[in-house]
Amino acid sequence: MAMAFSARMLLFASLFLLPIYVFSQNNGRVAVGSSLTATTSNSSSWRSPSGDFAFGFLPLGGNDLFLLSIWYAKIPDKTVVWHAYEDNNPIVAPKGSTLNLDASSGLVLNNPHGGEIWKPETTFGVVANGVMNDTGNFVLQDKNSGSLWETFNNPTDTILPGQTIERNGKLSSRQSESNYTKGRFQLRLQDDGNLVLNTINLPTDYANNPYFATDTTMGTVEGSEGKQLVFNNSGDMFVLRENGGRFILTTAEGVSARENYLRATLDFDGIFALYAHPKTFTGNASWSSPLWYQPVDICQTLLEDAGVGVCGYNSICKLKPDNRPTCECPKGFSFLDPKDVYRGCKPDFIQGCKEDELASPRQDLYDVEVLINTDWPTSDYVQLKPFTAAKCNESCFHDCLCAVAVFRSETCWKKKIPLSNGRVDVTLNSQTFIKVRKDNMLEN
Repeated sequence: MAMAFSARMLLFASLFLLPIYVFSQNNGRVAVGSSLTATTSNSSSWRSPSGDFAFGFLPLGGNDLFLLSIWYAKIPDKTVVWHAYEDNNPIVAPKGSTLNLDASSGLVLNNPHGGEIWKPETTFGVVANGVMNDTGNFVLQDKNSGSLWETFNNPTDTILPGQTIERNGKLSSRQSESNYTKGRFQLRLQDDGNLVLNTINLPTDYANNPYFATDTTMGTVEGSEGKQLVFNNSGDMFVLRENGGRFILTTAEGVSARENYLRATLDFDGIFALYAHPKTFTGNASWSSPLWYQPVDICQTLLEDAGVGVCGYNSICKLKPDNRPTCECPKGFSFLDPKDVYRGCKPDFIQGCKEDELASPRQDLYDVEVLINTDWPTSDYVQLKPFTAAKCNESCFHDCLCAVAVFRSETCWKKKIPLSNGRVDVTLNSQTFIKVRKDNMLEN
């Protein structure tokens, strides 16, 4: 009996010797003085009470770099829903970096040598603790459990159930699936209450005209302008108007928010989409095809007067069977970056008036590639009408400024490089003539 009693007392006493972070995993609370280290061990994240979300260091490939982020912890691909950032760049930490929770500064990220990498902007106040919530929101709280700073108020490319975006709030896409640097696409709730999707001309924040808009601005009905973008806990997403009305974007009808993880993400290709992933699964479960998305056809919808389009200069946007955009280069052009087809294409040959004059007769310089229903609608420099297809081809062929000519409806549009907003449109009923130089091909 005495030995059994002693054993129970020893077990009870040992509980008080466990590290603080173990207890923090039970209720999501993180005590001031706690820290994380950028390693692949269990000390690299703080978990929400259910264990659904983790906040901390997520390894980026095998290069000993870590993304300070929040991700789904129970699914195989560890999908990131938030990451720390500064200006246009994600906060990436080398192995051995530490994240400390400090009463006066909040979160402080230091490199292995003690130099500060990042800390969030917080309101005035003393941090009492952090909380990693089951909603996916990490919050710095004061002693009265008031929020001093939270990730929901500083979103990146994803919004989660229970999260709202206020006026002048935004989501920004990544540059690619694996590159967390700020991309060209934005979702914004404008000051006038209109929810829009638009591109920006990096490295600035200059916003091009929207390629999607809810038009929830002030109308004839008082209070009709948008106040918030709401993604509620049932999975419904809508613009809440000042008068309490709703502009419905989508509902999660047929998908249980209790049985599935839900997220709405502005993807790197410019599409804003709602996804679901089962919470309980066997085998290789994955995120669903989009339950809802906008725009329906981004290749046709996105048209920029002062930008490059979906795919970058000199490229062609096409929809895949799943209605996602993909980018192609016309003959005689190649990708600027083969690993990122959305950056655009470059010519593989030298074209210009001076080069043409120094070379042999023009008929020996170029071949003509003919495409159907392909256009770069914002790259025209002259329009000829009435014209024939043969004359359109010939006019471009003998014009040292002309790179491409498009013919339809007895009209010829001549275009010069760089070509922007390229797309395939089956409704055009057009012919496209592309000049491709026979010699002087540039080395890749």
